[in-house]
Amino acid sequence: MGVFFLVVGLIGLLVSGSVGASGLSLECAAEQEADRVVRLPGQPAVSFKQYAGYVTVNQTHGRALFYWFFEATHQPHNKPVLLWLNGGPGCSSIGYGEAEELGPFFPQKDLSTLKLNRFSWNKAANLLFLESPVGVGFSYTNTSSDIDQLGDTIAAKDSYNFLVNWFRRFPQYKSHDFYIAGESYAGHYVPQLAEAIYDNNKKVPKKDHINFKGFMIGNALLDDETDQKGMIDYAWDHAVISDRVYADVKKHCDFSQSETGKHCDVALGHYFQVYRIIDMYSLYSPKCVDSNFTLTHKSRQLPLVRGHVAPRLFSKFEGWHRKPAGYDPCASDYTEVYMNRPDVQKALHANLTKIPYPWTHCSERISFWRDAPASILPIIKKLVDGGLRIWVFSGDTDGRIPVTSTRYTLRKLGLKTLQEWTAWYTTHHEVGGWTIEYDGLTFVTIRGAGHQVPTFAPKQALQLVNHFLANKKLPSTPF
Repeated sequence: MGVFFLVVGLIGLLVSGSVGASGLSLECAAEQEADRVVRLPGQPAVSFKQYAGYVTVNQTHGRALFYWFFEATHQPHNKPVLLWLNGGPGCSSIGYGEAEELGPFFPQKDLSTLKLNRFSWNKAANLLFLESPVGVGFSYTNTSSDIDQLGDTIAAKDSYNFLVNWFRRFPQYKSHDFYIAGESYAGHYVPQLAEAIYDNNKKVPKKDHINFKGFMIGNALLDDETDQKGMIDYAWDHAVISDRVYADVKKHCDFSQSETGKHCDVALGHYFQVYRIIDMYSLYSPKCVDSNFTLTHKSRQLPLVRGHVAPRLFSKFEGWHRKPAGYDPCASDYTEVYMNRPDVQKALHANLTKIPYPWTHCSERISFWRDAPASILPIIKKLVDGGLRIWVFSGDTDGRIPVTSTRYTLRKLGLKTLQEWTAWYTTHHEVGGWTIEYDGLTFVTIRGAGHQVPTFAPKQALQLVNHFLANKKLPSTPF
């Protein structure tokens, strides 16, 4: 009888949400322990904790998003929480962000070991990666029709629901400052999620309030007209396209429109042709020539997404859908093999529903995008006025969302300049890039970096995020 009453008592504690020795409810402690990643195959020993698993974002439809969370390397109880999002739409923040850019662990060429990233962003913050929307990576839905409804609106709504439920599972981080960062199509994801948090914080009960302070976006898709115009101007200015191709595009294409004519299509075809032989995402990087991966690199294409995906003119061209290669242009292949290993998935508590397709960087299931505004600038302006900290950064060797595009875009905001164009410095007296401070927004360039800034300039990227989180200007004199 004693054992019976002990079991009943434990169940009662769980149901009532009683607090254990850690200060967490026993229910939260149990959920966190279930998500605890003890050791990944081939992983070097580390002192920080990591967690991975699923958070349900729509109970009725059975939609669940997969996350991977790393505590800060030092004093996690004093550090902010930073969510990182990659774009696509339809690409994995774990495949790119965690495994090839700013996470602690990078899969290696031997396909069995992980390298510890010396410049991981969990040196600056408690670091959270999310595979969003459903259909991306390990995230899934039990309602197949959900895939056909995807777009910016659902992505923002599900990501917001994820955060609310994640903080319920990890309430010890609830009081921490919270930030979002991302790149590329996350120029849509990040501001839209920021807006959802900003708006909901005004009406949700205190228990679901998120201590949101700001966001940072890099090489970000923000405005169809200026993003596309800047791509053409950048390509000509960097000797990628000829005077004739440049003149033809300028003559026949109106980037303020959502449709192209025949002559514009021909001109853009010539423009994209150049990027078959060099990497649009990093003009001066090599291509993968490893014979072990020739099959995967024969056609490094992102899945073709139709519908309202931005920018509307360029998205119908094959060249727009090429995958980024990275500084090690074969790195994505290492990641793909590693993430499909059953022992890796077991360690991450991933693929519990046995998804009937392999893990890929970018989802081949998402073929239609229902909604995307032509410009994110109204949201940016609203959040600037709302007092959020906003930084925009740009690797200056990216041809996909080049620095030229971002400068044209930010000019449209019409913000007052507080500090003019100024060089900023890394260690050893090196210029890291340039920065300009507007009233409510800071813009930073990273010299020599491609589309995935933390991949190409990891040291500068860590310096960037440290200064952003501390709300400090980058150093304007050598040190």
